[in-house]
Amino acid sequence: MYEVLIVEDDPMVAMINKQYVNQNSHFHVTGICKDGKSALEYLENNTVHLLILDQFMPQMNGLTLLRLIKEKDIPVSVIMVTAANDSASIEEALRLGIVDYLVKPFYNSRFQQALETFLNRQDAFHDLSAFKQHHIDALLENNLKSIKSNEQLPKGIQEQTLDKMYDFMKANSKSDFTSDLIADHVGLSRVTVRRYMNYLLEQNYIVGHMNYETGGRPCMLYRWNK
Repeated sequence: MYEVLIVEDDPMVAMINKQYVNQNSHFHVTGICKDGKSALEYLENNTVHLLILDQFMPQMNGLTLLRLIKEKDIPVSVIMVTAANDSASIEEALRLGIVDYLVKPFYNSRFQQALETFLNRQDAFHDLSAFKQHHIDALLENNLKSIKSNEQLPKGIQEQTLDKMYDFMKANSKSDFTSDLIADHVGLSRVTVRRYMNYLLEQNYIVGHMNYETGGRPCMLYRWNK
């Protein structure tokens, strides 16, 4: 179970955040702090895995606390939950390595999504001893309901071949391809390509649409989903 510290000076918002956190059985709210100074003291003396952090608070604001967390090398992940929607605050928070950034007011579903992003990251770090490029891409894009290890791949999908298909589609992200064209480029059979395209579709790495303007039999076109 992951220990969560809520840092919020508004008691009502803090209580709502606590209720949201408690809806996910993987988390436990270990404490609530009303400002960054008391939060820093708590972090230095207790184990906390995830911080739910506001920006506008007395004594020490959220971004100042984030900077000190980095300076002191405190191992904690951070989700910003704040009314601060200016570009400077968002840019600095992202630069300081936050997991997610929620602007008040927000829906519970969005809060739960942020918690899932944290969980998916933790699962990836736990499951993988070494990362391939597509693992890192998924990590950076918060798309970790993706390929994590060869053992988790379905029957008929091999990691080395999957890497080849993934790399080709990403490198040609602005173009549409039929399975025949992909097969010619990567040196695989049409049947194999279609199997891997179906898998990449399921993982949302690519999109597909039917082309009816072929002058003959319609065919599926695939494109990188970015």
